[in-house]
Amino acid sequence: MRKIALTTALLTVALAGVAQADGGSSTTAGTTAEKLCRAERGTTTATRAAFAQKYGTNKNKKNAFGKCVSKQTAAQVKEDTAAEANASKDCRAEQGTTAETQAAFDAKYGTNKNKKNAFGKCVSQKRGEAVAADDAAEVSAAKACSTERGTTTEAQAAFAQKYGTNANKKNAFGKCVSQKASAESHS
Repeated sequence: MRKIALTTALLTVALAGVAQADGGSSTTAGTTAEKLCRAERGTTTATRAAFAQKYGTNKNKKNAFGKCVSKQTAAQVKEDTAAEANASKDCRAEQGTTAETQAAFDAKYGTNKNKKNAFGKCVSQKRGEAVAADDAAEVSAAKACSTERGTTTEAQAAFAQKYGTNANKKNAFGKCVSQKASAESHS
């Protein structure tokens, strides 16, 4: 138990350092990753054993939570980078090409004296909205999948059969989350 607490503490410190370097997206990604991993790990002995088997890399598989958080954080940072690229495109389109549209854009987003920070503020705002929506959808989907997976052996086997796509069906939780988060973000 101490190793998990120490691993989580070290990961939090590392993520805080990365967050300072990249403007905070890793902290959000790390928090979301932890929530996703907690939901996937579950509370039953069977789900925890499957979780340890899936992510654990050392002899006793005690590093599973940290490995899961690392993997999920990397995926979250990648998604955040894509959200930033999309936000930049959206802001370019909103900014327009005429003097009137650019002046309106500067007035809407600019916060300093000469409103020259409008583009950066627009990108930041749109990226934040997209990331928050994606993170909320993923966490909500993870909770729904955790509930759907159930606690009985029979329910977990049915869940694995329904969502699992690889030979041992160990990817069922991730496939479920992906499917539900995608459906939620498109609705």
